[in-house]
Amino acid sequence: MKNIFVYCEITEEHLIADVSLELLSKGKKLADELHVGLEAVLIGSDLKKAIEQLHYYGVSVIHYAENENLFPYRTLVHAKLVQTLFEQEQPEIALFGATSVGRDLAPRIASALRCGLTADCTSLQIGDHVDERKKETYKNLLYQIRPAFGGNIIATIINPETRPQMATVREGVMKHEPQPVKNTPELKKMNVGVLTSIEEVVTIIHRHIEPPKINLKSAQILIAGGYGMGSKENFAILYELADLLGAEVGGTRAAVDAGFCGHERQIGQTGITVRPKLYIACGISGAVQHRAGMDQSAKIISINTSAQAPINAIADYVVVGDVMKVIPQMIQSYKKQIR
Repeated sequence: MKNIFVYCEITEEHLIADVSLELLSKGKKLADELHVGLEAVLIGSDLKKAIEQLHYYGVSVIHYAENENLFPYRTLVHAKLVQTLFEQEQPEIALFGATSVGRDLAPRIASALRCGLTADCTSLQIGDHVDERKKETYKNLLYQIRPAFGGNIIATIINPETRPQMATVREGVMKHEPQPVKNTPELKKMNVGVLTSIEEVVTIIHRHIEPPKINLKSAQILIAGGYGMGSKENFAILYELADLLGAEVGGTRAAVDAGFCGHERQIGQTGITVRPKLYIACGISGAVQHRAGMDQSAKIISINTSAQAPINAIADYVVVGDVMKVIPQMIQSYKKQIR
């Protein structure tokens, strides 16, 4: 069986992006289960720090292409390099982050290699499949699990016939778990000669980078509002509490669809997956799609008028009451404590 390959995105600081580190952590677990190796693909410039990072993720081989013209990412250049590498190495599984880069690159590779691709996965597992029509059993397939039909169902997709089995995976859904023991992977330099004139097709004249204003993934305290908040105006008390606690504010899909908060604040399977130290759920019933995006929080406080709300089943503390009365009391009490 061939190995598992992870395409590693490079940040502006010439480090490996968080989503790629998460994929390496998951890739190592899958590789151990399949008894195969884990290999990383690095394309960019000044890769020394990125290569050092890979010493703690159980990677056996690093395929790298290093040149000042290979950073930042350009579609045709990176696609040609990765396609050529996959044709040569024949990986069993190939994983990409479900980012703007991964969503651009992975479909091009899948199309060129004529193999399947599942986008925006939230879970990856290894399992078997019995094809009743062909009377054939497929062993050790990659179960590519993702929400479908607007998040109303969870689909498990397999790719039994073609290789590699390819998937893009959302940031935050896999645990970032570096290995405790450092290892020294084998370095294999990729052949940039395959680029020929492709490199000159697109020239980057100017880049303007605006840092993100919201970082829910890194927030230690999150206050999330659901449709039960009632209105966009009512969300203001969540921002007031967040200012006091040094927290960020998020919302459920229902709250976002209703216009109570922006899409960039959406938490859940169709939004961002978070693992804060404290998660305060305000007016959230707790649909399975939302719980899947926050149920790994260290402590969960639920504020809801219904004692039977599904989110209460995973909450550490439950406050049964009107959120528009409870939150102001929390704000008032906290202000007294910090005087």
